[in-house]
Amino acid sequence: MTATLTPSTPTEANVHDAMKVLINKFFVTHLELSPHEATALHAKYYKEYGLAIEGLTRHHTIDPLEFNREVDDALPLEKLLRPDPMLRELLESIDTTKVKLWLLTNAYINHAKRVIKLLNVEDLFEGVTYCDYGHLPLVCKPRQEMYEKAEREAGAPSTSHCYFVVDYADDSHLNCKHAQARGWTTAHLVEPGLPEPRIPASRYLIRNLEELRTIFPGFFKP
Repeated sequence: MTATLTPSTPTEANVHDAMKVLINKFFVTHLELSPHEATALHAKYYKEYGLAIEGLTRHHTIDPLEFNREVDDALPLEKLLRPDPMLRELLESIDTTKVKLWLLTNAYINHAKRVIKLLNVEDLFEGVTYCDYGHLPLVCKPRQEMYEKAEREAGAPSTSHCYFVVDYADDSHLNCKHAQARGWTTAHLVEPGLPEPRIPASRYLIRNLEELRTIFPGFFKP
């Protein structure tokens, strides 16, 4: 079994909001747009492709690594994130003789490593599948090639052996649907205070990661 997770960050840390500000700034600076135009185009690309950078590389002459330097690498994560003892305890209680813990993210590798290091869980994952900004065309969620890449890199024997925990603030409704359609068992984390999707994105909707103990009791140590 392979449990594939996105690097979850606390909603209160406002990482998602801070990233949106930097992305919109990038659109304004590099595409010479007004702030209103930048916000609208950013939303359009995110909805269509799952992340803004794919829209930028498809329709504009943008270097993804330059985008990474000015957006992801520029995020003041050290001020926004802190070690999460409860998350670490949950992950440590998973029986790794039954489940391989693997990360899946649309970010570049730098961002994924920074997040899990600041959360103090970097040693608990066997690997990470990320969007490689160094190679075009980009491969990212919700494209099936990205899920296939994760399966291959994690060594999953089949799609039915993949379990995907998706953070509401990090991944779109579309990513959940495409993973589930592929045959992955998907749990959509919608943290307290956030509205539930009008149409469920996956088989399971959870409000807290601790609910995974109830949904998948066989994956945890006695």
